[in-house]
Amino acid sequence: MTIKRLVAAMLLATGSNSVLAEESFTVQDIQVEGLQRVALGAALNNLPFSIGDNVTDYTLSRSIRTLYSAGHLDDIRVFRDGNTIIYRLKERPTINNIEFSGNKDIKEEQLNESLAGNRIQVGEPLDKTILKNIENGLTEFYHGVGKYQAKVEVQVTYLPRNRVNLKFDFVEGDAASVRQINIVGNELFSNEELLSVIESKQDLPWWRFYQSDRYQKQTLQGDFEKINSYYLDRGYLRFSVDSSQVSVSPDKTAVYVTLNVTEGEQYKISGVSFVGDLIGQDELVKAILPLREGQLYNGALVTFTEESIGRLMARFGYANSQVRTIPKIDEENKEVELTINVDPGKRVYVRRIDIKGNSNTRDEVIRRELRQMEGAWLSNDYLEMSKNWIQRLPYIEDVNFDTSPVAGVDDQVDVAFTIKEQPSGSFNAGISYGSYQGLSFQVGVQQENFFGSGNSAGISLSTNKFQKSISLSYTDPYYTLDGVSLGGQVFYMDTDYSSAASNLEAYNQRRYGIGANVGYPISEFNRLNFGANYVVNKINSIQEYDQLRHFRAVLLDAQNPDGGYNFTNYELSAGWMHSTLNRGLFPTAGRMVSLNIRATTPNSDLQYFKTMFDAQQYIPISFDHQWTFRTKLELGYGNGYGSKNGYDYTLPFTENFYAGGYNLRGFENRIIGPHAIFRQASIVPGVPDPVAGGGAFPSDPSNDQFQVSQRSIGGNAMGVLTLELITPTPFLKDENRNSVRTSVFIDAGNVWDTEFDINRYAALQQVRGSDREPPLIDYADPSFIRASAGVSLQWISPMGPLTFSLAKIIRKYDGDLQENFSFNIGTTF
Repeated sequence: MTIKRLVAAMLLATGSNSVLAEESFTVQDIQVEGLQRVALGAALNNLPFSIGDNVTDYTLSRSIRTLYSAGHLDDIRVFRDGNTIIYRLKERPTINNIEFSGNKDIKEEQLNESLAGNRIQVGEPLDKTILKNIENGLTEFYHGVGKYQAKVEVQVTYLPRNRVNLKFDFVEGDAASVRQINIVGNELFSNEELLSVIESKQDLPWWRFYQSDRYQKQTLQGDFEKINSYYLDRGYLRFSVDSSQVSVSPDKTAVYVTLNVTEGEQYKISGVSFVGDLIGQDELVKAILPLREGQLYNGALVTFTEESIGRLMARFGYANSQVRTIPKIDEENKEVELTINVDPGKRVYVRRIDIKGNSNTRDEVIRRELRQMEGAWLSNDYLEMSKNWIQRLPYIEDVNFDTSPVAGVDDQVDVAFTIKEQPSGSFNAGISYGSYQGLSFQVGVQQENFFGSGNSAGISLSTNKFQKSISLSYTDPYYTLDGVSLGGQVFYMDTDYSSAASNLEAYNQRRYGIGANVGYPISEFNRLNFGANYVVNKINSIQEYDQLRHFRAVLLDAQNPDGGYNFTNYELSAGWMHSTLNRGLFPTAGRMVSLNIRATTPNSDLQYFKTMFDAQQYIPISFDHQWTFRTKLELGYGNGYGSKNGYDYTLPFTENFYAGGYNLRGFENRIIGPHAIFRQASIVPGVPDPVAGGGAFPSDPSNDQFQVSQRSIGGNAMGVLTLELITPTPFLKDENRNSVRTSVFIDAGNVWDTEFDINRYAALQQVRGSDREPPLIDYADPSFIRASAGVSLQWISPMGPLTFSLAKIIRKYDGDLQENFSFNIGTTF
């Protein structure tokens, strides 16, 4: 058998001048040897010829390139035996495992993603020719972040069945520090002034540990742009960075940077004109124009002008507008004339809006919050408003949107809103036994997104020795398509407040009722709410403290003084809310202001009103909103109206305001406020009664004594102020940033009684049974401010929201039986 071997170098030669290229033969058979994993059919499909074709040596050379391009073969040899073509192939080894060692600056996820882009991943054939390029690329990355001592090596371990293991060994070393930054050519501004505006720092002393002088190539490039902007913003239109040099010390631990600049001279604006199409908004564009004739050229203002006009175009559907400022420089007078060219392009319309990521929430629940409509022109303002409205839903953690052009047309886009849901309610259940409360059972569910409908539903059932309660509530925020909400609730509660944990003066209360509410949107950010309630209260076993005397005279039946405090009220409520918050839970920007008033009708057993004002403001400090300053103000006031039997109605003690716990952290729940005062007559001896016995009689009321309880009874006025700095949560991944929040806070406030007359006790003697009994303080004086400071951690857990706070009392009074430090866990934000 005569075998002719075709040398690869010969095969790759062009056939135009080769004698071999002119020879051809008819292929009678094709044989392939050496295949293990690659299917024979797949290999033959890559050949540029088949049996029966006439081929030349050039055709065979092309077949080698074609087989190599498939990426599965490591070596290809071609032989000819008569009219039979024989391919002897060697497959590339398959990657069995990839391991990383010593990498700290680059995460394994990033490495795997980068390697996969080069087809280096488990199960793929290994192309050893690109391993060296990967080593060099990774080393170059480390050099870019200042680690010039870094080395990356790839170890290949061969395994049976033509498999390999890859191990990437990293020796990162220490990062080089910026030892010195030299700026050459600057005369107008000193080195110190220019270095203060850049991020890179040089040769920092140890006490500036919060900063870093680590060299990073990308940071340095950004610093060049900052210096360039610094000059342009001050009129130096001809400023330029001529060159830059970065040199590394021999030991590769220090970097020296030299920047050569040309400053030029300042230029003033001689005029501003427009060319192009302003879509009929000429007056509005000129009104928002910050550039004025005679002022120094300012690069930041020019950029701001271009962006503002672009946003204005986008409001009217011109999403692809082009705004470009053309300067015409007058070197003689050092002036520049600015011509702003506006090309709005075609008006862009929204063909379709897709909702993604809503695994629990129905599609229509998200769509009813959209302000951008399908078929309407594309508006960036409406897109942002839609995002904010969706983000305000308490069961949505994050929202993003993107637009994609429709293939084949240049004036339509599709919009996709991608949402990330979060736990939309809370669930609690338990059974326990205690020596005081006995057998206790509780179960409760509060769902803000009931079966994905966006409706709010809740049920709570609790029973133990001192409390039995059940409540049902339901609210449909979109009872009508216009956003009119409708809700209702039914409740029953039987509570014994004699528990020490209540911090209230002891009494038993049975309360039940039914209510309904309706809400009306009056604008994009304002809403009115109205409600009506029927409430029955039955109170007994109450301690008859002195502040209760007026309430008793109004309510109690003189013919049945032991009948208890029973009253039925018909309540009407009205409220206004203004909200521009960017999120429903854990907002970082915007404000919310609400004012609510609730009053009983004249045909109720008691006539009173109660008002609440609540204002919150979130001010972002950092661009990414991880640092945010929050202020919150709560004000409350209530009182009676009208009179009965010569007594003016007052706010019933069951409606009093309290502070401490959720609204004044660090203090115990409802501990702040006026305390109960028990007044008792002094006893003086008298002539013994021969019939009844005894010889003691009450003294004159001016000789009465009083004792102050350790428990609170609340007041009819309240004021609480919160100052809070929201900070990034340490060691928290970015994907959890919207479900966990840490903050540092100061709470200050007080509760007082505007109807309390301290002068009644000015001449009386206080009896103190122990040092822990508080002295009489001025309950009518709101200046008795309590304050606390601490840290807080809030978490939207799968079981509902949780709050952990550690607080220190920084201002209190003798009447506050409160430790200086406290740790609280609650479920109210």
